[in-house]
Amino acid sequence: MNELIIAIGLLLVFEGLIYSLVPGGMKRMAAELMQMPDATLRVFGIVIMAVGVLLVWLIKG
Repeated sequence: MNELIIAIGLLLVFEGLIYSLVPGGMKRMAAELMQMPDATLRVFGIVIMAVGVLLVWLIKG
């Protein structure tokens, strides 16, 4: 459970870092996301999750 809380904390740190460094880029990306089809976003989300699982698996190995 402790590792889950650490992971969520790191996620928030990276999310905040992106918003603070390139706020205009985040606005443009959000606007572009609204134009993308749901299927594309779904595939992108699945790929990102798979990469995350692979990274955790490799590190925890």
